[in-house]
Amino acid sequence: MAQFRAKKLDLGCYINVRVIRDHTKRKVYEQYETQRQALRYIIRNTTLPQRARAQAQLQLSQMHCYTRFTQIKNRCTEGGKGRGVFRHFRMARFNFRQNALEGNIPGVKKASW
Repeated sequence: MAQFRAKKLDLGCYINVRVIRDHTKRKVYEQYETQRQALRYIIRNTTLPQRARAQAQLQLSQMHCYTRFTQIKNRCTEGGKGRGVFRHFRMARFNFRQNALEGNIPGVKKASW
């Protein structure tokens, strides 16, 4: 969506369309997270009147899909790959292996037993 796209990207990695889209989704989710949580709290609160809960549900359903957590995909920060990504390091398997062997990742070394 052009309405959410940043004028300048602060990405330090390989850039393609999927990486830009994922970056945009992460920024939009971060921006609207509190608003979504508030609406979900109102919807689940049974002590509130039904009309207020229905209005909150309508507002939540009309929010853009980029504001949902499920839209975010773990992608490699170096290569932009979407599969085989280690969540903790945000790197694909191949890039993780290369960086680990070069010693660029602190606390990681090749196993030998």
